[in-house]
Amino acid sequence: MDEATVRHVARLARLELTDAEAKRFAADMTRITEYVSALANVNVQGAEMTVHPVAERNQWRQDEPAPGVGREQAVANAPESEQNFFKVPPVIE
Repeated sequence: MDEATVRHVARLARLELTDAEAKRFAADMTRITEYVSALANVNVQGAEMTVHPVAERNQWRQDEPAPGVGREQAVANAPESEQNFFKVPPVIE
């Protein structure tokens, strides 16, 4: 991967790179893409997974009602509160 491509991707991501960073990232990205290409050539014929990577059944717990948290307990660790409400800075002036 050349520095022009790295600079293009950085511009799309709204990142500013120095010349040294662009050069280093071009080398890094080249090594990464070469490694991924090498993985495509690995022979996995006959390799079996002992554990399936995706659960074959629902792993969710049963939804059971539980008591909620009271207002006093909810605001207990808030940086600021007033009359058991969270106090936050204004968003619109």
